[in-house]
Amino acid sequence: MIVASNLKTNLTRAQTSSYLMDVENFLDKTNVKQEVLVFPAQSSLAVHAGQIYQGAQNAYPAKNGAFTGEIGSEQLEEFSINTILIGHSERRHILGEAQTLLVEKFHYYKNLGFKIVFCVGEPLEIREEGEGVMMKYLELQYEGIDTSYENLIIAYEPVWAIGTGLTPTLEDISKIHLALKEKSSAPLLYGGSVKIDTAKDILACEGVDGVLVGSGALAVENFCQMIRIAQDLEK
Repeated sequence: MIVASNLKTNLTRAQTSSYLMDVENFLDKTNVKQEVLVFPAQSSLAVHAGQIYQGAQNAYPAKNGAFTGEIGSEQLEEFSINTILIGHSERRHILGEAQTLLVEKFHYYKNLGFKIVFCVGEPLEIREEGEGVMMKYLELQYEGIDTSYENLIIAYEPVWAIGTGLTPTLEDISKIHLALKEKSSAPLLYGGSVKIDTAKDILACEGVDGVLVGSGALAVENFCQMIRIAQDLEK
């Protein structure tokens, strides 16, 4: 399974370094074999060696240039980062990133061989219009990306569940994941208010290949426990 932590705009560089070290120590002591990804805040990126894939939460589709407030592949290369999160709902719905820009980012970083976690999800008003409308909405978010890319991971995150403490039913999670798996053979993660007390049931859902966790992973001990749960489920 894949267990990913999106730290968003949290933790300083020193706190992030401590977080990564704590997770590495946990992986070493427990001999966990799960794939672990951590996405720190941009200002907290640093060179890191270990089992964890450290990734960028966002980057512009360029090596460098006149893109105020952005970082490019040159800055990521400095930290030996080759993993990136693209299309998170907060980038889509708060910062207004359009599908065309997300597709441009996807192909730029695909051409560099990056591991890409590409996010899809629906807001509450779309979900309330029914399953057909919801699935069409999700399918449009696949348009333009190479769903067969070998380093692709897809994360399904219902927008209405992120940071709210709400989650779909386990039956809904399985149903949506199985439907989305028909569009791509890439590993499919669930994201959206994953907590320590819900992680086991979500990870056990049919069609779920892992989790992308936000605030529920800010406490490093909780994130490590989720990794342990994933390991136990695969025994």
